[in-house]
Amino acid sequence: MLKYSHFYLVKFQYLGYRFHGWQKQPNLKTVHLMIDKTLRYVMDGAAFKSLTSSRTDAMVSANESAFELFTFEEINNLDEFLIWFNHNLPQDIRVLSIKPVDEKFNIIQNSKIKEYHYVFSEGQKNHPFCAPILTTILEPLDIEIMKQGAKLFQGTHYLKSYCYKPTDHGEYNRTILESTITENTVYKANFFPKTSYIFKVKGKGFMRNQIRLMMGVLIKLGRGEVDLTFIENSLKPDFDCKIDYIAPASGLILNHVNFDGLD
Repeated sequence: MLKYSHFYLVKFQYLGYRFHGWQKQPNLKTVHLMIDKTLRYVMDGAAFKSLTSSRTDAMVSANESAFELFTFEEINNLDEFLIWFNHNLPQDIRVLSIKPVDEKFNIIQNSKIKEYHYVFSEGQKNHPFCAPILTTILEPLDIEIMKQGAKLFQGTHYLKSYCYKPTDHGEYNRTILESTITENTVYKANFFPKTSYIFKVKGKGFMRNQIRLMMGVLIKLGRGEVDLTFIENSLKPDFDCKIDYIAPASGLILNHVNFDGLD
């Protein structure tokens, strides 16, 4: 069997609102489907393979994600390729950069840091145009106690309670490098509410729905339905209460993926 001889790291971004996540699924429109469909056209039928570092769920967006492109033939002019690739992609996907990597690079196993943002507002109904990237919590929230709760996730903890459908064989001791809630100064539009917030989480890897489950318990904290002690206890192996609220997907954005030695 022939082996691919050229390898490229491609950074890209997309609005996930109309997609059923990254991963290809029968009869569903996904980001990977549209990427490969466009590559097939711009590469004029040449054989290739694409593999991502982050498989986002339905309606989740990415300000910066990455995939590795494997080809048999070298792409001679990367600048022209980038222009042509973007010209043919749908308007809610854009390629940011493409650069060669060597065959030792592995987009799954190479050390990387992922930073996610969960964008939300509270206490009022927002303009419908906010829906793709900002979650509206209609009830008033105690943002100050939510900031304290977010800080509790920072560090190394047992996070089985924050994994959707966990098994008895998973690795649940995980390190979160940063977990904060701040006022949103990143995502702006004239139809946005005057004040909105970002729950920022940074780490090497995350389990299925982990950040949305974390955000869910912070929303419950802001509503007064749980307290800080509940969150502290949820980070311990003997915690026996189920985290039963998953925050909506559309507020979650993969903001940045950093690969050691490549960024």
